[in-house]
Amino acid sequence: MTTGNSNLPLVWDFIDRKKEVFTELADRVWETPETCYMETLSAAAHREMLEAQGFRITENVAGIPTALIGEAGEGGPVIAFLGEYDALAGLSQKAGVTQHDPMTPGANGHGCGHNLLGSASLLAATALKDWLEKTGTPGRVRYYGCPAEEGGAAKAFMVRAGAFEDVDIAISWHPSNFAGVQRETSLANCRIDFTFTGRAAHASAVPELGRSALDAVELMSVGVNYMREHMPSESRIHYAVLDTGGISPNVVQAHAKVRYVVRSADLPGLFALIERVKKVAEGAALMTETKVESTILAGVSNLVVNTPLMDAMQDVWDSMGPPPFDAADIAFAEKIRATLTPEDIAASWNQERLEQRDVPLADFILPPHTENRQMGGSTDVGDVSWVVPTVQAYGATLAVGTQLHTWQVVAQGKSPLAHKGMVSAAKAMAATGLAAMTSDQLREAAWADLKKRRRGQDYKSPIPDGAEPPVAAMTLK
Repeated sequence: MTTGNSNLPLVWDFIDRKKEVFTELADRVWETPETCYMETLSAAAHREMLEAQGFRITENVAGIPTALIGEAGEGGPVIAFLGEYDALAGLSQKAGVTQHDPMTPGANGHGCGHNLLGSASLLAATALKDWLEKTGTPGRVRYYGCPAEEGGAAKAFMVRAGAFEDVDIAISWHPSNFAGVQRETSLANCRIDFTFTGRAAHASAVPELGRSALDAVELMSVGVNYMREHMPSESRIHYAVLDTGGISPNVVQAHAKVRYVVRSADLPGLFALIERVKKVAEGAALMTETKVESTILAGVSNLVVNTPLMDAMQDVWDSMGPPPFDAADIAFAEKIRATLTPEDIAASWNQERLEQRDVPLADFILPPHTENRQMGGSTDVGDVSWVVPTVQAYGATLAVGTQLHTWQVVAQGKSPLAHKGMVSAAKAMAATGLAAMTSDQLREAAWADLKKRRRGQDYKSPIPDGAEPPVAAMTLK
């Protein structure tokens, strides 16, 4: 891909012509924040836009009511753009307000910027569709409306259902402090519920007759905590107690449930760590004379990066430069930064291993790096990246120092600076998609790189056979 590609001005012009309606879509989704598998209104808004832009639509993908695919074009390569539109629980916040001020205390909010994510991906897909129509070039563009990235692993279910089997290249992005190419891998993870069943009894009169499920949950926590010293340093284990067995301390708790998230650098490491956690649960049940059942709710694979696609996207970003922020954007970002701690701001620079500068908005493109880096989080884009060469952008939609999953992200979600960062990300994705659509060499190099990085391993879904998408609200990413 060269920055002198004569088709770039045309595909970018298609984005500029339609950016207003897509920023309106992003704002509309921001106003109806819905969590994991509950994104009914958000999915409907994306479906309406797909229909308005002339895409052929498939709904209920992989048996998920809020998952959909829009396709346009005929023949040729298939370029996929991945969109998301799920929110987070408990992050309600008024737009444009630079202090914590929930619209509705305890309600949902787009604390990871997915209202922007889906809209920009659909804008990029639409621009490439318009380019195909204008030039008469054979090829197909697909937009994948993907719910439940925040802990629901919808893309993993979609991959397992074969929704990506004929895709040549997949492209996505994520809101960020900076603009550029995402070059970090992610952690594989799995969500498991452990349900303990014991026997109720009067806790004072006949405690010897009781078998406490809550004791089992607590002992499991102790056992897992001792495990932490003896697992790979990049692995992570988190938990949340979902059911403590009731509110009466004078009754021995006959039931209790705890949810664990197990993360590892790759799938083999994840599967091994899961088995160790299960053994701890069995030990806790043995010690308390209770029974335990485990249910895997969701799982995602580690992200497989792709050097040819990352380099192609880097060329695009270097030719574009950062979003065109103005004085008003900078002033708003400064107010947001006043709510952040020095540690917040330093963390943003440290995560990219950059020397810290005193700038409220990123005025540069992230430089490329060659060493292996791993983000601390997980994403179901990882499952797509195991079966299709995949590349992701970062879009500068936040004041530098803003941490994801916070009210500050929600406050910035409808701002002009977020809209500008979103449109720039759409241009980077559309241009990368154009390069992949028109270059057999780039697609072949991307597939060769994927096969090399898989090291002979076939994709194995972290979701057990027979498990169905948990189409119910879930919390905590």
